[in-house]
Amino acid sequence: MKITILYDNTTWNKNLKPDWGFACLAEVFGKTILFDTGAKGSLLLYNIKQLNIDPMAVDEIFISHHHWDHTGGLPQFLAINNVPVYAPAGFKNPDQNTKVIRIEKSRMIHENIWSTGTLAGIEQSLMVKQKDGIIVIAGCSHPGVDQIFTVAEQFGDVSAIIGGLHGFQTFNLIKKIDWICPTHCTRFSDKIKKLYPDKYIQGGVGRIIEI
Repeated sequence: MKITILYDNTTWNKNLKPDWGFACLAEVFGKTILFDTGAKGSLLLYNIKQLNIDPMAVDEIFISHHHWDHTGGLPQFLAINNVPVYAPAGFKNPDQNTKVIRIEKSRMIHENIWSTGTLAGIEQSLMVKQKDGIIVIAGCSHPGVDQIFTVAEQFGDVSAIIGGLHGFQTFNLIKKIDWICPTHCTRFSDKIKKLYPDKYIQGGVGRIIEI
C-alpha cells in the first residue's frame, strides 16, 4: 500500500504548494483511489503534476464529506478524468455525467477496502485491511475518532490512521495502533507527537507512506 499526500496545510516536499484542505492518493490492492480533492482544483492538479502522477491513473474518487476544503477540486479533476465517485449519503452530484455511489452504511467497495458508512450524518472514512490490521484514512474525523475506530474494529484491529483529526484528544486510543499521521485540521498534532514520538508520522504535501 502506498499513500501520497497531495493536498494539506503544510508541505513535506518544498517544491509543492500547501493550502487549507486535504487530499491523498491511495494505491492499494491494484486500485488507485483519490481520497478527497482539496479546496482548489488548480492547486491539486499542480501538486499531482509535480509528483509525476498521471491523473488518468486514478480509478475512482472517495469523498469523505461535502465541505469545500475536501470537494473544491472535484469538478476540475472530473473534467480531466470522469471516474466514479464514492460519496456520503446526501452528496449532490457534481455533474450529471458523473457516476456517484452514495454510501449510507458501512460496506465493501473492493476486496479488503471498505467505507465506514456515513457517520453522524456527515462523514465517511476509508478502511483498508492488511495483514497487520485496518488502516483508516479520514478527512476531518467529524464523527470522532472513537466512533470511526468502533466501526473499523468490526473488520479487524485498527493498526493506523492518517488524515484530519480536528479536536481529537482521546490520546489513549493511539496506544493500541502502530502509527498515526495527523494532517490538515488536527488541532493537537504537537501533543500527539510529544506523547507518541515512535508512532507519529509527519504529514504535509508530498509525504509518501509505504506499508
